[in-house]
Amino acid sequence: QVQLVESGGGLVQAGGSLRLSCTASGGIFSIDRMGWYRQAPGKQRELVARFIPGGSTNYAESVRGRFIISRDNAKNTVYLQMNSLKPEDTAVYYCNHGNWAYGPEYWGQGTQVTVSS
Repeated sequence: QVQLVESGGGLVQAGGSLRLSCTASGGIFSIDRMGWYRQAPGKQRELVARFIPGGSTNYAESVRGRFIISRDNAKNTVYLQMNSLKPEDTAVYYCNHGNWAYGPEYWGQGTQVTVSS
């Protein structure tokens, strides 16, 4: 079973920055299938950014140009650098490993990001 452990959330003022980390362990996993989602109160969970098999990335339009997803393969870790944060970025951020031939979809426990105005 794959475990995804997030860290790095917190409270920040609008315009500030935060970096989230997600480390995978256990089972069989692929960094190429990992990414970040978020869920704000009363809203559906939505894609923020993720890797796509083959090395490319996909970003939500609302974060493009402000957030950057990156990886450290040696540490089995995916990062989300969040810059120019806005109050509307406030949400619980979840690390995700998509389902594939070797296993089901996995989610981390989530980390709260709160942006004050």
